[in-house]
Amino acid sequence: MAQQIQANSPFSVVFLLHIALDIPMAIQGLWAPLKLPFLQMSNTTLVFIKLYAALTAGSCIAALLVFGLPEFLPGKRALAIMLCIYHVTCSTILYNAPRFIPHSFGAVAESWRATPEVVWGTLHGLVGLGFAFWWQATVHIAAAMARATKNQ
Repeated sequence: MAQQIQANSPFSVVFLLHIALDIPMAIQGLWAPLKLPFLQMSNTTLVFIKLYAALTAGSCIAALLVFGLPEFLPGKRALAIMLCIYHVTCSTILYNAPRFIPHSFGAVAESWRATPEVVWGTLHGLVGLGFAFWWQATVHIAAAMARATKNQ
């Protein structure tokens, strides 16, 4: 009797977390980049924000499209690795960035270094970790499908 392979994992919610974190920047970056709360905006900065927003919007659409797909599909796994690298890199950049968002969470938060840049970087890091966790939690599904395909 053939063994059933569960093709979907509840850990795929990480694709939706990516969308929740990045879609606000994508939307505002495309339609109203001057209203973003960033310091020292220039025309060059605006062009790069729009380019980044377009890439982010595309990654959000791709994440929505692959969310319900089986975990063993190579395209879903490739997108997950890309998003993992993206979020971990964003986290590192934001942690090391000088202050560029002119908002504060208050004196107590500032004393704990909880600036908007660090909080944003932490969220990116958590989503990147979520993708790494998803990868490890679903690698057995991909391996089982590879074995099942090979045995046919």
